[in-house]
Amino acid sequence: MADKLIIFDTTLRDGEQSPGASMTRDEKLRIARQLERLKVDVIEAGFAASSNGDFEAVKAVADAIKDSTVCSLARANDRDISRAAEALKGANRARIHTFIATSPVHMEMKLRMTPDQVFEQAKLAVRYARNLVEDVEFSPEDGYRSDVDFLCRVIEAVIDEGATTINVPDTVGYAVPELYGNFIRTLRERIPNSDKAIWSVHCHNDLGMAVANSLAGVKIGGARQVECTINGLGERAGNCALEEVVMAVKTRRDYFGLDVGVDTRHIVAASRMVSQITGFPVQPNKAVVGANAFAHASGIHQDGVLKARDTYEIMRAEDVGWSANKIVLGKLSGRNAFKQRLQELGVALESEAEINAAFARFKELADRKSEIFDEDILALVSEERHAQEHDRYAFVSLAQHSETGERPHAVIVFSEDGHEVRAESDGNGPVDASLKAIESHVQSGAEVVLYSVNAISGSTESQGEVTIRLQSSGRIVNGVGADPDIVVASAKAYLNALNKLSSKAERVAAQG
Repeated sequence: MADKLIIFDTTLRDGEQSPGASMTRDEKLRIARQLERLKVDVIEAGFAASSNGDFEAVKAVADAIKDSTVCSLARANDRDISRAAEALKGANRARIHTFIATSPVHMEMKLRMTPDQVFEQAKLAVRYARNLVEDVEFSPEDGYRSDVDFLCRVIEAVIDEGATTINVPDTVGYAVPELYGNFIRTLRERIPNSDKAIWSVHCHNDLGMAVANSLAGVKIGGARQVECTINGLGERAGNCALEEVVMAVKTRRDYFGLDVGVDTRHIVAASRMVSQITGFPVQPNKAVVGANAFAHASGIHQDGVLKARDTYEIMRAEDVGWSANKIVLGKLSGRNAFKQRLQELGVALESEAEINAAFARFKELADRKSEIFDEDILALVSEERHAQEHDRYAFVSLAQHSETGERPHAVIVFSEDGHEVRAESDGNGPVDASLKAIESHVQSGAEVVLYSVNAISGSTESQGEVTIRLQSSGRIVNGVGADPDIVVASAKAYLNALNKLSSKAERVAAQG
């Protein structure tokens, strides 16, 4: 009987720490439902003590999710832990994940605590958490750069206090696979009560080895939980990618000898949803979920695949959710077909009115382009949700003029707190003119630090999805907009980013 590898998804917590990737309560709920559909074992829904908004998001996920364990992060203090427990009250299965730094540099420079103080704080935190929930995870932050003797002492103590999972993070992405795997194994061999807890790995991708390190922690170290995110989302270079680690273990079951409960057919849908919500596009050559992951350009490769798929494909595209027939709907498609496709994509619209509004947008889009792809549907549903959230700013209409030798000019109409305003401006191009027109009225003073365009599907009549990252007073937000007219998509993305800037949620920094 093969061992079970627990998949702990932290897209909603550690993934959200990417600059600009902050999510609303409803966006977190949508992703959590998709993760449940994916049959992820544990969903880390957030850091309940970091802000009122994160508390509400964790609570909403805990109340909605029935099949997966719902987890909240908490620093090793009573306030954080009690706040996490309160947010998790509605969960069928709740876990508190508490952490404190154990590396010399973190203890001295960040915590200003002695090793003995950290030791006592870790014990007290786990003891307190264990009185509130049965499932407690403990992480020694920057564990991989910690002194082994001290780490053994801390971990043995927190297991005695009732920690059920021990996670050893490579917080700064410093590890290499063989050394990290041996490090986990050494800890398990030296700690007398190590068999009383499940061991977990949490690796960052600063040197491009997060997946390799995680798998080494499993194979060499004996860990049985991997902490990961959809698309490898996360601060700096990101986290271990869920889709890569799951497919590695499933594809090479002969080597790992482990079972994974994830329903891989929903991986691509989860990837698209996270990308669309956060505004972080997936690179085309990304393993498993990239647009080119199953594409073959070489004539030799094409010939081989046509004769026998396993000549060049070690996985089947459909096993991770890629559809052989990506054109799903057109302007003659009815409401029931549209509703069915939403269900297949993992999109849960909560009312008939919401479905009707999204269908109306679908019909409008179908009149403008002949082929409607899954990505188009996800984009228009997201836009419909934005329209219903009563944001401060909303796009109404745009007119722009651009010709060779003349300075482009844009006139935009948008609503501000329910009232329509009109603004116009010249610019270096139609996009620049449109954004300057908006800014001439809003006067946010925000700096555009990223502007990117991604074709949602592969033709010239494709919708363009624009991501704009704004920075203002130390805050960074991503705005996303989609439209067949790239200038309109840009204006929508800018307004979306301004809406996020206008909701001033203060957050406490979490573990890396």
